[in-house]
Amino acid sequence: MRTTIDMPDALFRKTKAVAALRGSSMKELIIHAVERELTGVAPPGKRRRIKLPIIQSPSGRKVDLTNFDFDELLG
Repeated sequence: MRTTIDMPDALFRKTKAVAALRGSSMKELIIHAVERELTGVAPPGKRRRIKLPIIQSPSGRKVDLTNFDFDELLG
């Protein structure tokens, strides 16, 4: 499907330059950028924050890991 988008001149030039450096077309670059945005995949060099699972204690108490030796656990 064809579409038309308006973008600032500076963004257009940068998009065109990045596409050329990667050896692709502007169309390919824009399609990949939109796909990454919609799927939530982080672009190269950018990291997304990972949410760690929360482990609930059966007793409901909080576990204090202040003095826990993680190196010993991994060693």
